[in-house]
Amino acid sequence: MIKKMSPSDGEFNIPDKNCHRMVVLGSTKVGKSALVSRFLGERFDDQYTPTIEDFHRKFYSIRGELYQLDILDTSGNHPFPAMRRLSILTGDVFVLVFSLDSRESFLEVQRLKRQIHETKSCLKNKTKESADAPVVICGNKCDRGDFHRQVTEEEVERLVAGDEGTDIGTGTCCAYFEISAKRNANVDLMFQTLFTLAKLPAEMSPDRHRNVSPQCCEEAALRRKSFRGGKKAKDAAAAAYGIVAPFARRPSVHSDLLYIKEKAVGGGQAKDRGCVIC
Repeated sequence: MIKKMSPSDGEFNIPDKNCHRMVVLGSTKVGKSALVSRFLGERFDDQYTPTIEDFHRKFYSIRGELYQLDILDTSGNHPFPAMRRLSILTGDVFVLVFSLDSRESFLEVQRLKRQIHETKSCLKNKTKESADAPVVICGNKCDRGDFHRQVTEEEVERLVAGDEGTDIGTGTCCAYFEISAKRNANVDLMFQTLFTLAKLPAEMSPDRHRNVSPQCCEEAALRRKSFRGGKKAKDAAAAAYGIVAPFARRPSVHSDLLYIKEKAVGGGQAKDRGCVIC
């Protein structure tokens, strides 16, 4: 009988500097969840299911170091603006998705990009941290062709160039890709670019590491070997591995608020934190 295995939150001793959160934002029906599914190595599903908020966690072993990436797939309806603001405050890298056949979804990405800049700048005022937030903008559904396109290349170029200043919106912190989550076109390149902007290992991209399933004992043994530093051959030591935690739970809102509060206190300005939390 095969014993089911799953990595728990406390199983890997991963340093804080290697723990990151990727937040995926955009309107409804633009393909955010399909893009996340591609990232996690899952099949593309043609059936649309509205997302309230989905949370995923992936562990990596890359060149002898351990990494944790949390993925927050947000709702396109954003019925609770404070929750979306909290998602931005706790995010480290961002994927903004619009559909090339929907002008309204493009306008929403414009608003989201501006909100990321404003929110991160507000946090910067309370802390000593940089306001830089790597962003990749995705024009999804490029497989539908130019006949359905409602967004011009010039408009996209202006959005990527940005008018927010030097903290975000410059060419060093923002990039654009036309992708197809359905055809899996440009998806891997997009994630490689995102991680490069964030100064994270390119091996975190779906096509740059080996996915290891935690579901059977043989693979669990490989997981322990790859993540916990067993004796390896030189070629094995250079390999990159990734494991999706099948039962990962989103940290509580209270935990996220405490995280932001600690950042503000750490910045030496414990008073007047309404800008950060609200």
